[in-house]
Parts: sequence; structure tokens; C-alpha cells
Amino acid sequence: MIRTEALDRLPVRTAVPALERALDDRGVAVLCAPPGTGKTTLVPLVLAGLTGNGPVRRVLVAEPRRIAARAAARRMAWLLGERPGERVGFTVRGERVVGRETVVEVVTTGVLLQRLQRDQELPGVDVVIIDECHERHLDADTVAAFLLDVREAIRPDLRLVAASATTDAEGWARLLGDAPVVEAEGVSYPVEVLWAPPARPVKPPHGMRVDPALLTHVAATVRRALAEREGDVLCFLPGVGEIGRVAGQLAGVDAEVLQVHGRAPAAVQDAVLAGSSGVRRVVLATSVAESSLTVPGVRVVVDSGLAREPRTDHARGLSALTTVRASQAAGRQRAGRAGREAPGAVYRCWDQAEDGRLARFPAPEIKVADLAAFALQAACWGDPDASSLALLDPPPAGAMGAAREVLGAIGAVDGGGRVTERGVRMSRLGLHPRLARALLDGAAEVGARRAAEVVALLSEEPPREYGDDLAAALRTARRGQDGYAARWKQEVRRLSGQVDGAGSGAVPGVGTGNRTGSGSGAGRSDDAVVGLVAALAFPERVARARGDGAFLMASGTGAELREGSPLRRSPWLAVAVADRPSHAASARVRLAAVLDEDTALAAAGHLRVRGEEVRWVDGEVAARSVDRLGAVELAVRPLKQPDPELVRGALVDGLRREGLGLLRWNRDTEQLRSRMAFLHRVLGAPWPDVSDGALLAAPDAWLEPELSRARRRSDLGRIDAGQALRRLLPWATGEAARLDELAPERIEVPSGSRIRVEYGGDQPVLAVKLQELFGLAETPRVAGVPVLVHLLSPAGRPAAVTADLASFWREGYKAVRAELRGRYPKHPWPEDPATVPATRYTSARLKRS
Repeated sequence: MIRTEALDRLPVRTAVPALERALDDRGVAVLCAPPGTGKTTLVPLVLAGLTGNGPVRRVLVAEPRRIAARAAARRMAWLLGERPGERVGFTVRGERVVGRETVVEVVTTGVLLQRLQRDQELPGVDVVIIDECHERHLDADTVAAFLLDVREAIRPDLRLVAASATTDAEGWARLLGDAPVVEAEGVSYPVEVLWAPPARPVKPPHGMRVDPALLTHVAATVRRALAEREGDVLCFLPGVGEIGRVAGQLAGVDAEVLQVHGRAPAAVQDAVLAGSSGVRRVVLATSVAESSLTVPGVRVVVDSGLAREPRTDHARGLSALTTVRASQAAGRQRAGRAGREAPGAVYRCWDQAEDGRLARFPAPEIKVADLAAFALQAACWGDPDASSLALLDPPPAGAMGAAREVLGAIGAVDGGGRVTERGVRMSRLGLHPRLARALLDGAAEVGARRAAEVVALLSEEPPREYGDDLAAALRTARRGQDGYAARWKQEVRRLSGQVDGAGSGAVPGVGTGNRTGSGSGAGRSDDAVVGLVAALAFPERVARARGDGAFLMASGTGAELREGSPLRRSPWLAVAVADRPSHAASARVRLAAVLDEDTALAAAGHLRVRGEEVRWVDGEVAARSVDRLGAVELAVRPLKQPDPELVRGALVDGLRREGLGLLRWNRDTEQLRSRMAFLHRVLGAPWPDVSDGALLAAPDAWLEPELSRARRRSDLGRIDAGQALRRLLPWATGEAARLDELAPERIEVPSGSRIRVEYGGDQPVLAVKLQELFGLAETPRVAGVPVLVHLLSPAGRPAAVTADLASFWREGYKAVRAELRGRYPKHPWPEDPATVPATRYTSARLKRS
């Protein structure tokens, strides 16, 4: 029986007529409705015709997370008085609960991507709702782009709704072709904000690490909230590990402590979403509870202020979740959970002054995540560079370039970026392309079941208590009875059913290169199997020991194991999970497998390079013959007669690293360079740019032939920089002959002295004793620019500075004369300097002469 009363209480009902009109008129709409209003549960039922007299339509609801998909389907089925699998069902990876009568199906965005790739028409589907689109998950952005293509090309009748929990809907409306925006008012009660920062400063998060002191403070704040407020408490934490640690610190509280996250057993998720049974509850949750789920009974929110977002270091081949400060938008969403059913309160575990410095919105995943899976989806869609896809944010060019390199290395795309048959097969496994490669090629080596076991471990990182040894984690999962082990076994069955181990379709240079042909792996230990499959997934992370728990990965990044790790004695590792804090020189290994050198070379064979290397190392040219696996040197021997061009390149690199001081310079050479720089700045072409950057960018123009003859650092020191610079003078135009005219090295002053001009500053400087300029009415000029005259005392100390001598004689000389006359009485100090000859001598000397 339909629970009409519960449906009528959902606030979004008032917005449904406007939504239906928008879809009838335009076929697309953006629905903005706060969490708890029923946008995820009532709207699909109405659009499917299950709550009224409207026509029955098939509706797909795409959710970003498995937990949200299951919860939404169960809630809709409950509202209809049914069980999931009847008129409402759901499909997530590894689990499908639908029946012949199913009209509304809730799927994850990943599942919907797979369906679109198999059949773009989505036959039988009338409406697609992309829920929680404001969270900007990459799969949701991709699904929207694909659906817009489908509507434009083959299914103009397909209705599309982008559902958001925020009112920041302008971008989605534009993306959907100026789609109507329908807003639903939520029933929101006032929420009191209490700022509850730790008493002492805590360390900021880095990588996956959160300061234990902050978690202790969060637990204390939960206890405070229980004492000061009524109702259930919802506490937001960044991840599963933090939830477990805070739960441990809440032992003994007078409340039931529940944990909600993507890995939580379905029974626990159901218990949380069903509401309280009379016992007060503390619900510890990740950001999944911000908008995807409504937790009944909550009156208090405790917000740690942290979240997890994907980050990718393309240069080092590392990608992982990282802990960040939650955005202001996330903070509002979290706080709002306390005011859904009655007035509530939020305890924010940071200082109020920090709040204004937080990011306004979370970073779109397409901007920060590893794009290999997205690039493969785009290639399968027929748009390898994603240039034609309707996306709110274009993928960063660097990230897409790195993604295409990965796809090319594993044989998923060809040289032109077009998807291969192997790539299509990879895309349909529901795995990251790296893991798909490991499954296909690993199955051919060790059998489908054993390869699937390892890949299932890699696709969902095991709990920390499983340790950092991947083979040991495999054995723990096999015999485990916890929630992770149950999900792992289910995923193993799914993956092993998709490959048969008879052949992977590997391309040359991509497969393992040492096939046994049996594909059973029966003679290999768990360590050997795990190491091989992990290395196939992450060949750039194959690492050789440096000693004392330190390793060097093929990518060039250092890696370190924790103290006490059983892997520290291994000569080689296949690193599966690692993160690199911003302040650290090396990555921290969180999960890895023992590896032998032969397997390392086989799995990462495409990274092996043999050849001559001539480089600038520690201030000298080093010439070697090297056999390397990426950055890992396998064998090295000195090179007696290196290629001269390679030597020249190393010397140029040395100059760029250490600077032009490696050449021979003297004062005259520095002066020549300053004069040339002055003329370039004042007159421009044909006078050359002689800045460090310009000179180092074009060494051929001025350092030849000496540079090609040089073989080592000391040879650079013999190159006369002055002679080399003169090659850059504009000889071809004849202007070089005017160097001394335009930028003279010295200027003759009235006393007869030839004074050096310094060109190193913004304006040429002439430093001369004041008495040597008697009778000079106007400031000297070079290349039309007045020099800056430093007027010196008879002792050579600065007395005045001017760029306008005429003004100085009229207005400044009198004061300077009064001061210097008393200090230097033996020198001439006429009242009118224009009437006496300039001199460098004393008055007595002048009389004698």
C-alpha cells in the first residue's frame, strides 16, 4: 500500500508540477531542492507515474555512490509499500536487485556509463535523473555530457533532469541548453552555530594523515554535544579510518554509536537510515551524509571540517585520496542536517576566523583527479580528446596528456588516440584502466581467479589493520569474515567471471613478456602472483631497494616503508598505494608487494631503456653507458668516448643550472655586457638581449666554436665571455661600430679626466669629483639618455646626486659648497662655478701650475 501521508509530507511535492511542465516543454530541467525534501525519492516516483494517474514511464536515477543508490531504492520501495526489486530496484557494481515490473531503477553513475557505452539509445528508458550533480563527481559530469550527445543525435525524446541540493544551478542550466530551473523550498529550522576549535593548535592534514589531537578533540566535542543538546548527533569525518578511531574514543557514551560510509555493511546502513528505536544515537559519517542520505532524528551536527578529495601527481605517477579542508558549501550542507526536523545546532571544530578563508565550493573532480578512466570513456565514445563533450569544466590539458600516455602504454588506445578492441574490453570491466590491464594480462599468466583476487584488493584498498603487505592482505581477505572481506569476495566473483585466462589480447611491449602458456599460476606463490599483478597495474611504481627501508620507483620518486614493515628487506617492490606529503621528499608506501627483478623487468618492460647518458652531475660532465628501468639504474659503466653532441648538451645544462659564472669574466667584460644591455633596453633592435635567460636560451649564437670543443667544466672556464659577447653585436647592420658612440665606456669631463660610465642600473651613472665639472652647464647624455651624476667630494665620498646639472648649479650647489668648503679648505670652492676652470687639484697646486 502506498504511504500517501509520508509522500504528501515531502516538501518537493509543491515543485513537481513546474518540473513536469518544464520537461513537457523542453525535455530538460534543473531541479534544486535541499536535502530531505524528497527530490531523490518522490520525484522519480511521480515522473514514473507511480503516485498518480499519469502515464507510466521508465526512470533511471543516477547516484554518485553505491550507498546512496541502495538507500534511495529502499526508501522509494518503502513509500510504495513494496520491497526493492518490485516496481523500484537498484543496480550497483556487483549487485543488481530489479524485477520484471521494475519501472524506477537507481544506478550508480559508473553503471550508467557502462550502459551508455554498450547501447547509446538506452532503449526503454524515458527519463534520466542525475542526482547530486552539485558534487561535481567526474562520472556524473561524464554521464551528463554523454546524455546530452544522445539527446541531440538519436534520442530527442529522452528527458533529462539534473538534480542539485544547492541553488548554484546556473552552470547546469547553461550546459543543458538554458534549461528551466525549478526550485523547491525545504522545511528548514534554525540551526545555531557553535565554534568549537581545539584548545591547542593541531597540525594541518597532509595526504591521508589527520592529526590524532584533532580526532581526540572531535570525540570530546561529540561528548559535549550529547551533554548540552537533545536528539541524535551526526558527526562528519573525512574517512573510514578516522571514523573508526573516533568511535573507539566514544566507548562508554550513553548512546549507540553507528558508522556510515561506503564500506559499511548494508545492515548498518539500513539501521542508520531507519531512524532511532528509542535509544539515542551518534552517527559517525563521511561526506556521503551531506546530501545523498537523510539520517532521521538528527538534532546536532559535529563537523570536523575535513573532507577527502582525489589528487593526482602526474609527474610522479601517484594518485590517491587526500585530506583537505571542507569547503564553505560543504559546511552549510552539513550544518543543515541539524535543522531538518526541528531546531538544531552545529559544533564546528575550527575557529570562526578561519571560515572566511575556506574555499567556496569543492574542487570539481575533473580538475584534480586522475583522468585515465575518463579519457578511456571519451575514446570509447568516439571523442578521444573530449573536445566535443558538453562539460562544465574542460579537462586540464596536462592531465589528459598524462592519461593518454597511460592508455597508450597499456594498449587501450592506438597512436592516434583511438580506442582499440583491447581498450573497449577494458572499459567494460568496471575498473580503472590500469587495473583492467592487470586483470587481463594477469589472468593470462596466473589464471582468472588469482588475478581477480589481487585486482579486487587494489580496486578497494583494504583496511589498515590488514597491513602494508599486499600478499598478507590477500590471505587475510580470504579467511576474513568482516565487511571488507565479504565485499572483496563478491568482487572477485564478478571479475573472475569476466575473464577466462585464455588470453588477454596484450599488445607487444605491454604484456608480461614471460608467458608460461598455462595461465594457471599453479606453481607460483601468493607473493609472486600479487607482485606480478600489482606491477602490471602500476609499472611506474616498480621500485628497487636503496637500503634502510628506502626505495626508488621507476617513476623517479623515492619511497619509504614504515618502521617494522615486513617488506623492508625486499630487494624489489611493486608499490600499489603510496602518498607523498607536500613537505616530504619521498612517498610513503601504504600497500606494496614483494617483487623479484625478473618480474619487475617483465611487467615494466616498456620502461626499460639502454643507451649512452651524458649529463651534468654534481658540477661536472658525467658520461655513462646505462641500462635502466625508468629511473632505476640496472647497470652502469663509464663511457670513454661519449658523443660530442651529448657532451655539449650536458655543458649547456650545466650553464643553465649553475649560471654564466662558469665562463671567464672580468670587469671589462661585465662592462661590455652592461653597455649592450643598456642599448637593448633603450634602443631595442638590432641591439641584442644579453640577459641570462636570453643568453642561455641561444648558446649557439655566441659560444661557438668554443662550446663544441669543450669537454668538461674546466673548459668552460677558459671561454672568454667578452670575446663571445662581441659576436652578438650587430655587425651585419654596421651598428656595432657605433657602440663607443652610443654607449661610451668613458666620458671626458671638463677637467680632462676620462671617467668610466657604469651601466648596471636603470640609468647610466657617472661618478666624478664635483670640481672636475666646473663650467659644465648641461648633463652629459648617452644614447639620448641623461646620465645620473654622482658628485663626489675631494675625498671621493658622495656629496650630491643629480640628473640635471643646470638645476644643481642654480639651486643645490650653494648648500653643498657651504658644507664642503669647511671640510676641504685647500680646494677651490668658487661662488660661481661657471667662471673658473674645472680641476682635480687643490688651490695651491693650481697656483703653482
